[in-house]
Amino acid sequence: MAEAGERRIGWAARSMPVLEAIGARFAQDRPLEGLRIAACLHVTAETAVVMGALKAGGAEIALAASNPLSTQDDVAAALSTYGIAVHARAGVDRDTYYRHIHQALDITPNLVLDDGCDLVNILHTERVELLDEVAGGCEETTTGIIRLRQMAAENALRFPMVAVNDTRTKRMFDNRYGTGQSTLDGIMRATNLLLAGRTVVVAGFGFCGRGVAERAKGLGARVVVTEIDPVKALDAALQGYDVQPMGRAAEIGDVFVTVTGNRDVIRAEHLAVMKDGAVLANAGHFDVEIDVRALEEMAQTVHFGIRPNTDEYVLDNGRRLLLLAEGRLVNLSAAEGHPAAVMDMSFSAQALAVAWLAQEAAGLTPGVYDVPAEVDVQVARLKLGATGIEIDALTSEQEDYLHSWRVGS
Repeated sequence: MAEAGERRIGWAARSMPVLEAIGARFAQDRPLEGLRIAACLHVTAETAVVMGALKAGGAEIALAASNPLSTQDDVAAALSTYGIAVHARAGVDRDTYYRHIHQALDITPNLVLDDGCDLVNILHTERVELLDEVAGGCEETTTGIIRLRQMAAENALRFPMVAVNDTRTKRMFDNRYGTGQSTLDGIMRATNLLLAGRTVVVAGFGFCGRGVAERAKGLGARVVVTEIDPVKALDAALQGYDVQPMGRAAEIGDVFVTVTGNRDVIRAEHLAVMKDGAVLANAGHFDVEIDVRALEEMAQTVHFGIRPNTDEYVLDNGRRLLLLAEGRLVNLSAAEGHPAAVMDMSFSAQALAVAWLAQEAAGLTPGVYDVPAEVDVQVARLKLGATGIEIDALTSEQEDYLHSWRVGS
């Protein structure tokens, strides 16, 4: 399958000029020479491009999948021919998923890359003998950052982790535009539903939830937002969305999308009042946002694979609820994840953060760190240049004005 994987990676690389330029620079400067990196990421063509950049920088890499349903087997095969150890296969069970993470950790990493914090969690609970070798790492997702900050608050985190997810470019470009487009892409591939005129319930109005809501609204859907944060709820209301608690939204929704990073967002009491034919999709990292166990207990019959990535649960009153991608990430399980042009920015920030960590980790204490602001700005400038967009620069007078408190109106 490697040849097909190479074609897929090449196609993605065409839309990732910033990361390609960083890879070329890494090949010259070799900022990762002699370092071992264990990564737990979605094994996709876009990930392959960033793995190539890190390898060009001198790193030895072992890669495991952060979601078994998102693994592209042809990409995994191609990566293995590049000299990158890949421990991933599409559709593996939970035990094999964790075995693959352990196999990636067998490299005895100096740096780690994570997408959801599973690898870091295993390091701190089951592979503690490796901790002294780890200088630091990067985390790619909102869900992972939540877990890392809790570890740091409890003084459990043993090395510095960079919150790549929290950069301005990542939140704006990846979370909002990438998640918004790819989530609806996954829903439509799995169901072939017309969203125009339907009621789409979006649980969570963070950057990812905003993207989903915007894209659904643009396709003609009536969008209802559920939230637990009053500021985000007010923001949604002022943008024209109908804001309701899930208990009420459950009765009127046609399509439900969870994007919260928390568990049990859709529970048994919500499932009990949903319409016949309601679609359940999750765009949060882990498969805990929809209570699938409760759905299984309520169902009299389950028609698995009624469509690709769609299972039909028939309840005792004849109502049918459609669960997409087993409750896992619908955009990566039922579609192909974010477009490569989106991941160009996210993975460019990731690559530059890894190079920064390689240089600075020795002087950092355990904790969660923001990506240096200059990295974020550098990625944005490179992306603008690659797309042929020009912007203004401050004049010297404007610079003086911004840095002086003596000049009034």
